[in-house]
Amino acid sequence: MTADKDKLIPPTFHDVLLARQRLAPYLRPTPVFQSPFLDSTLGFKAYIKCENLQPTGAFKVRGGINLLSQLPAEYRRRGVITASSGNHGQSIAYAGRAFGIPVTVHVPTGTSPLKIRAMENLGAQVVVAGKDYDAAREMAEARAATEGFYYVHSANEPHLIAGVATTALELLETVPELEVLIVPIGAGSGACGAGLVVKTLNPKVQLIGVQAAGAAAVYHSWRTRRLQSIPEVRTFAEGLATRVAFELPFKMLQAYLDDFVLVTDEELKQAIRFLLEMTHMLAEGAGAAATAAALQLREQLAGRHVGIILSGGNMNLERLQAVLQEG
Repeated sequence: MTADKDKLIPPTFHDVLLARQRLAPYLRPTPVFQSPFLDSTLGFKAYIKCENLQPTGAFKVRGGINLLSQLPAEYRRRGVITASSGNHGQSIAYAGRAFGIPVTVHVPTGTSPLKIRAMENLGAQVVVAGKDYDAAREMAEARAATEGFYYVHSANEPHLIAGVATTALELLETVPELEVLIVPIGAGSGACGAGLVVKTLNPKVQLIGVQAAGAAAVYHSWRTRRLQSIPEVRTFAEGLATRVAFELPFKMLQAYLDDFVLVTDEELKQAIRFLLEMTHMLAEGAGAAATAAALQLREQLAGRHVGIILSGGNMNLERLQAVLQEG
């Protein structure tokens, strides 16, 4: 396992190929949804990568398995600690159960009860505290330093990025004619992995990132080319709700991202309804972000082959009902 200073060294494409081998015993490739009706509605050929069909309901499980499969024996005994708004925590809990590693997850108040229950059912100890993800993260980092846990950062972890990069690898192998790939960005691990893959295999593919307008720290960092933070987040999409941009994703996104757009919460909700009606797929707020960007950019994308990452579908019924009623 790499030392802390090595966590800021980007993974290589070879690391992605190794990650695919490590994931093979645990995860099957997820399907790509495509239909003529969807294409005619959007005005371009859309290929939706359905990561909501992962066993944890989100793409991040790829990174958790890749990371914990390589954890040294001393940390396997002590356990790992992390912070999450839900999906990252589930990925680490799932991998912890697979490899017999104790897992503690700090989550902010207001985290979806569905996601908390899922983490606990996977064997994780869940600690609810902090006004938002970044407050929970700071608590987890402090405990790791004093109690000897291995701290799993949700973004500054090359093994996580290499693991989630297998999403884009599967998509490009399925759709070699891809011209554009749209990826949601919270902390940025998924977009970094996608960029590593597409710019290695086909640099002509345009990579577009999308973030919630109410949580745009990474967006502003990319635009200004310096790390930025914001005082608070204002979005219902917890998977996008981070106040801080992190070093490793910042470095990789500067290298790989061709464009970056923001979507409002209303656009995210519209995309959830659109996906449910057009594909019969459930997306949570973050999971619908790439679709929201595709709808926003449909004139620009006309006639092209466009990959859309549906990154997760962990939405409880109460929130889904509210989104549907608003529509």
